[in-house]
Amino acid sequence: MFKNFKVSEVQVFADLVQYQDGQVVSKTFAQDKHHSLTLFAFEKGEEISTHASGGDALVIALDGVGEVTIDGKKFTVKSGESILMPSNIPHAVYAPERFKMFLVVSF
Repeated sequence: MFKNFKVSEVQVFADLVQYQDGQVVSKTFAQDKHHSLTLFAFEKGEEISTHASGGDALVIALDGVGEVTIDGKKFTVKSGESILMPSNIPHAVYAPERFKMFLVVSF
């Protein structure tokens, strides 16, 4: 079941979460034992530190530039690009500049 999303209304998806100084802001739209759908806004210099997830995690870059590290290898993702972080492999996300991403995790 979706939450935090207006039905039958056109919305600018990236605008559904706002940048905030010194923070990573997130808004979850759905989460259950099969999937998680979350929109993130990273202020410049903010990060989600290295961790592993029990599901495959697809990053879809919506604004700015992000740095995704998967098993020690760094990748740069820009607006319109995506990268898949495989389950049970350490990964992290860092924002060298403001960065918005949609994260889709499938368990």
